[in-house]
Amino acid sequence: MFARSRWLPRSLSRLAAALQGGNGSQGTRGVSGLLVCHRSIYGKSRQLLENGSKFSIFHIQHFRTSAVFNDDVMTVNTPAFAESVTEGDVRWEKAVGDEVGEDEVVCEIETDKTAMQVPAPHAGIIEELLVPDGGKVEGGTPLFKLRKIEGGAAKSKSAAASAPKPEAPTPPPTPAATAGAIPTTMPPVPPVKTQPMDSKPVSAVKPTAAPVAHTAADMGLKGFRTEQRVKINRMRQRIAQRLKEAQNTCAMLTTFNEIDMSNIQEMRTLHKETFLKKHNMKLGFMSAFVKASSFALQNQPVVNAVIDDTTKEMIYRDYIDISVAVATPKGLVVPVIRNVENMNYADIEKAINELGEKARKNELAIEDMDGGTFTISNGGVFGSMFGTPIINPPQSAILGMHGIFERPVAIKGQVVIRPMMYVALTYDHRLIDGREAVLFLRKIKATVEDPRLLLLDI
Repeated sequence: MFARSRWLPRSLSRLAAALQGGNGSQGTRGVSGLLVCHRSIYGKSRQLLENGSKFSIFHIQHFRTSAVFNDDVMTVNTPAFAESVTEGDVRWEKAVGDEVGEDEVVCEIETDKTAMQVPAPHAGIIEELLVPDGGKVEGGTPLFKLRKIEGGAAKSKSAAASAPKPEAPTPPPTPAATAGAIPTTMPPVPPVKTQPMDSKPVSAVKPTAAPVAHTAADMGLKGFRTEQRVKINRMRQRIAQRLKEAQNTCAMLTTFNEIDMSNIQEMRTLHKETFLKKHNMKLGFMSAFVKASSFALQNQPVVNAVIDDTTKEMIYRDYIDISVAVATPKGLVVPVIRNVENMNYADIEKAINELGEKARKNELAIEDMDGGTFTISNGGVFGSMFGTPIINPPQSAILGMHGIFERPVAIKGQVVIRPMMYVALTYDHRLIDGREAVLFLRKIKATVEDPRLLLLDI
């Protein structure tokens, strides 16, 4: 610290001259102070000379001040986006002055495909928001300024826990307690007026109108008719754009069939407990349709192909990545289960559970939804009986599942009640002919109704 001072060499030279000049004399010269790093260090020296001794003892008193760091306020930037995403809209979860803990979500960036959370890198207090709510940002754009504090969240939690609880209000005293003793004497009689009361004839009395009671019907007719405008988020805009592109680009056609769910329901009922104990998850119907679709795509590879409009070529893919449509409050997302051709029922159920957990926690990344060669949409979870799905571009087909309802069907000349499901396949007629589409859907029907076909590969 002394090496940084420009005054230090001069002061030391003065001190040495005083020592040399004061040898054997009674007078001393003291150092009054040194200016170090623009701060004053006060001290004093004294010289003790006894019997002509040649040594001196100096005492220098100084103090230190704690330094104020200039890096306690940090600027948090927008994290890098994926290659297919260039910008997003900011939705703030916190405001200026809010105290946040480490890894606590401060804002959420909505992109075309997903919503990305931005956590606080350090515990602290938000000093400034550099982007307004709903503003557009790109990768690396400054978002907010954070003043770092040590253990801020822990302190606030401990203070809240140690705060005294408000005392419960005392109940009001009962009327019996405030009534006092029962009176034993009669109350005084009010005096009688000596003047006669004013009287009016009945004809002079004018009736007053009773207050009109407003019924719920009147309120509904006159109404509190209001409306509000809500900005469409980026994900919803992108979904609408892609769906319209699919309608304008693809020659969509839909074929239908129905599936008897008796055998798959019986298999699920028979093995669901054992499946739960071994794999620690429930056995659903979705894995049966995903595996059946993979088997049918191998049988009809044209359904797994796609048209490249730029080069005017058909691209046949040897891998099968199936997108599963999931409805969220912000829009429809389609996480992808990859390499389904190499999976069994347990692997598929595990992948579906992991993607579903990410979707519920809003933690789906763009990599989880990128790609996909075929899509399955299950509207049956909402009670849908029948519908025509729209292709998810750039794919060429989509399978629509619906609800399971008991219906009378004719089996071997007899009418029986069976749990039935309607299924629909929408395909791009530019690439897929009706024959391939119908055979593809029949293969799914046969595999779901009798899963043993997967083992026999027929």
